[in-house]
Amino acid sequence: MGIKNALGRGVGALLPDDLDGENEDIFFLCDIDKIEPNPQQPRSYFDPEKLQELSESIRERGVIQPLLVTRSRGNRYHLIAGERRLRAAKMAGLEEVPVVVMESGSQNERLELALIENIQRHDLNAIEEALAYARLIEDFDLTQEEVSRKVGKKRSTITNLLRLLKLPQLLQNDVIENRISEGHARVLLRLKDDLDLMQEVRDRIVKEKLSVRETEQLCRAGKNKRTQSPKPKSIQVSEGEIPKSYCKALTTQMINSLNTKVKILQNGGRGKLEIEYYSVDDLDRLVNLLTTNQ
Repeated sequence: MGIKNALGRGVGALLPDDLDGENEDIFFLCDIDKIEPNPQQPRSYFDPEKLQELSESIRERGVIQPLLVTRSRGNRYHLIAGERRLRAAKMAGLEEVPVVVMESGSQNERLELALIENIQRHDLNAIEEALAYARLIEDFDLTQEEVSRKVGKKRSTITNLLRLLKLPQLLQNDVIENRISEGHARVLLRLKDDLDLMQEVRDRIVKEKLSVRETEQLCRAGKNKRTQSPKPKSIQVSEGEIPKSYCKALTTQMINSLNTKVKILQNGGRGKLEIEYYSVDDLDRLVNLLTTNQ
C-alpha cells in the first residue's frame, strides 16, 4: 500500500494486516540507536510528567504499539510516527523497540503523514494542532475543507484552532506549556486589540488560577472599564518629555514587535525602557531580535 492511498485514513491504514511470518522484514525489533527522530515533528512540547509515566509503563510492559519508520541510509531508519514512545523507551533504558517499516514515499508525503498521524492521536495541545493544520494548508496548498476531510474533523474546529495563532507568541507558549488552557486562549483572543489588557488578564489567570468563566467576566469588566473611562484632561508636558499618547503608541508598537511586555518610564527628557522576559530561551529570543542587523 502506498502512502498517498492511505493518507487521511489514519495511521492504522498503513500497517499490514499480518505482522507475522512473511512480514518479518516489515515488523521487527530494531536497535533504538538506529532510529532517527523526525526533524519536522509537529509536536514541540513533551510534558515531562506524562513522558515519565509512559516510560514507567514501557519499563513494566514494553512498547505495545510499534513505531512507524522508513528505511534510511546506512542501515538506519527515519521515524514517521511514535516520537513520544521513542523518547519514553530511551528513558526506560530499552535497547530495542518494535517498528513497522513502510514504503518510503517522498519527503512531502512523509511530512503530511506525520502531521495527520499526530493530529489523529488527540494528544497535541491546541497550538501544536493549529500549527499542524497551518502547515498542511501552506505546505501542501490545501483548503480548510480538504484538511477537514483528511483528518476527520469539522471545518469549524479547524478554523477556530487556526485563530489561536493570532495570539502573541508568549501566550501561545502558555498554551503549549499548559499554563493556560485552550478555553482561556479563546477568551483572550477577544482582547487582541488591547495587548496591555490581554497581558493583565493572562497574568491573573496564571496567578489566581481563574476558570474560563471567571476569565470571561474579567475580560468584559476590563473592556467596559476602558470604554467608560473619561478622556484624560490635557496636562502640561515637561520640556523634552514624550506626550503620553505617543508614548503609548510606541509601547504598543514594541509589544507587537517583541511579543512581550514593554514599559517606557519617563523623567523629563530622560527615561528608561523596560522589556520583560519569561525564561532564558525568551531572553535569547529578545537579544536576537534586538541585535539582528547590527
